[in-house]
Amino acid sequence: MNLNQNEYDVIVVGGGHAGCEASHISARMGKKTLLITLNFSKVANMPCNPSIGGSAKGIVVREIDALGGLMGKIADIDYLQMKMLNTGKGPGVQCLRAQQDKLNYPKNVLKYLGTVENLDLMEGCVKEIYLENNNVRGVVLDNGKIIKSKSVILTTGTYMQSDILVGHEKIIAGPDGEKASLGLSPFLEKEMGIKLFRLKTGTPQRIKRSSVDFSKTEIELGSKGNYAFSFETTKFIPLEEQLPCYLIYTTPETHKIIRDNLDKSAMYSGLVEGIGPRYCPSIEDKIVRFSDKPRHQLFLEPESRYTDSIYLQGFSTSMPREVQIKMVHSLPGLENAIILKYAYAIEYDAIDPTQFDLTLMVKKYPGLYCAGQICGTSGYEEAAGLGIMAGINACLRLDNKEPFILKRDEAYIGVMIDDIVNKGTNEPYRLLSSRAEFRLLLRSDNADQRLRDYAYKLKTISDKTYQNYKHKMENISKIIEICNKIHLGDIKYLDNYMMNKFGETYKRGITLSNLIKRPSVKLNEVINFFDDLKNLSLNENEIEEAEILIKYEGYIKKQEQEAEKLKKLDNIEIPRDIDYLNLDGLALEARSKLDKIRPISIGQASRISGINPSDITILNLYIQKNKKY
Repeated sequence: MNLNQNEYDVIVVGGGHAGCEASHISARMGKKTLLITLNFSKVANMPCNPSIGGSAKGIVVREIDALGGLMGKIADIDYLQMKMLNTGKGPGVQCLRAQQDKLNYPKNVLKYLGTVENLDLMEGCVKEIYLENNNVRGVVLDNGKIIKSKSVILTTGTYMQSDILVGHEKIIAGPDGEKASLGLSPFLEKEMGIKLFRLKTGTPQRIKRSSVDFSKTEIELGSKGNYAFSFETTKFIPLEEQLPCYLIYTTPETHKIIRDNLDKSAMYSGLVEGIGPRYCPSIEDKIVRFSDKPRHQLFLEPESRYTDSIYLQGFSTSMPREVQIKMVHSLPGLENAIILKYAYAIEYDAIDPTQFDLTLMVKKYPGLYCAGQICGTSGYEEAAGLGIMAGINACLRLDNKEPFILKRDEAYIGVMIDDIVNKGTNEPYRLLSSRAEFRLLLRSDNADQRLRDYAYKLKTISDKTYQNYKHKMENISKIIEICNKIHLGDIKYLDNYMMNKFGETYKRGITLSNLIKRPSVKLNEVINFFDDLKNLSLNENEIEEAEILIKYEGYIKKQEQEAEKLKKLDNIEIPRDIDYLNLDGLALEARSKLDKIRPISIGQASRISGINPSDITILNLYIQKNKKY
């Protein structure tokens, strides 16, 4: 073996969305960082859906940005369409989704990474973790070269021992037919004793745009207004320059073709070993599981301004190519469609996430972190969120500082890590708004309010960025203060506004805040009636956030009180050396799971699947009895 004497603080293995965030934030925190990836042209690649954001995921992108990450900033540069989802619902579930240019997004990420101080980039394949006396000390490449480091972050995505499956055909390859990462997962399992499991995901066909009859589709446009993932974005692409998406539905013929050929699908022929994502199933899985549904919606989404390729969202499959042709041609508008790229399923190795602590470090091997789909998650956004957290915590450990652990009421990223570490997963984990019990606190608009102070303390954002945030918060506070102070008398313009819009006036003497709490009253529509507000020179984001805080004040306070109860449990620390296996009173299942996960607090222990309230009572009694005063 050849030893590279040039030691790094952090080595990140894999250049996907997790690896990009982990390496960027590590370098930004002043650590000498190396990003090793199989192919530079596939850095931040989008092998599946060419989009960033979506339900819950869009909020994660905002959280990454608030912490000083990359994804939101790059996503705002050259999107094809920006859309605010769930606008008919409350602010707790509203989030952004942007169609990205599949060619330009990865190029923009790679270009930016090339400018980052303290960050080196290398093409290569990591085959082993380099260990000295069971301590992580670097990586070994497939050519035998050793590169030493103080920490390693694995972000191999769907590449470890990956197979592409189409019908009865099985090919050793990574996404888009790229080179698979071979050798690393057998080393992790056999030499290091790390538990792996097999997962599956897939991608649909790409269709030649000019072969589609769009007259048979429903057009889907972006949202009107200036929307962005990053809190620092100031340039927006006008709606008229954005590209439309299109909606279609499967037909009875589509369903018949799929049912008649189920035995030819890799999913149902026994070829697939791994478990696929429940919330993003293949089209044949939808037909079987939801046999009562007469149709399923599909979206035609552009992949780039510079190609003639359309992504057929919702039509993921592992059927043979000849069956895929029939399936595609059974869809409205696609009767004569030309398939540029066939759908496929992909299987890969992932690491059982219950082996991590809440910093994403493998408990058995201090200094070894994991992030992204190797942790059992799915999606670019989940991967990026895990990547930035693994990078931050690897740096904090090197500086002998307290770890950075986000609580469930602080970020969707915190919800995700808490879920996978405490409960594990047997399928690709996907973030959903329903997973967050405090989703009114975890809104898209307030990600900076939740996380900017942390980022400033961690030194992952600039002084200027932080001061801009503080100025914004001062303006929001002023708005709320003024709205609470103003008592409404006879105001002609406001009276006319109320009568014209609602057919009724307002009660004299109430505060402006009370008026805004009415569901249909908009602060931006009444702000000009009041000089104290008009003279503040506010932007639309400040007005919107102030309105949300006023309108939902009672609900927000209630969730904050519930979150405080949870925090009290999280503040009750469990001794690190506790012997769960011999703790009298604990159920046998509880002993096994607590010993495996080793929770750091009563709150974390209570969220482990299979742990009952009686087990928590026993733990609490033990802690109180052995408490040192």
